[in-house]
Amino acid sequence: MKRDFNAIKAILVRSGQLRCPACGKASIVLKPFHIKQQCSVCGAVFKREEGFFVGAILANVVTTELIILAVYFLTLPVFGAHYQLILSILFALAVLFPLAFYHHSWSFWLGFDELVEGLPRRKG
Repeated sequence: MKRDFNAIKAILVRSGQLRCPACGKASIVLKPFHIKQQCSVCGAVFKREEGFFVGAILANVVTTELIILAVYFLTLPVFGAHYQLILSILFALAVLFPLAFYHHSWSFWLGFDELVEGLPRRKG
């Protein structure tokens, strides 16, 4: 499925706003740390089969690792030899960031899936 730049941009914006990547009209979040089964407007299926969530977990882990690495390289010149402080900051980041990024990792994974093959639709 070939998409133009505007369609890709729209899907990325919707994902950043935790909206359905297919229609952008409904939220993907049911409640904290729970994703809806499908979009209430267009019927796009968010949770298809066992193991589909692994992509969202991968997105969360990789993003967390990249953020930790970036913060490490930014704090090293600032705090110098205060390694315990740097490790404390990185530990707190490693615990809190994945929790804060949970819904977004799902949203970006769903957006990626919409870009690659399109989310399947179900009525109801």
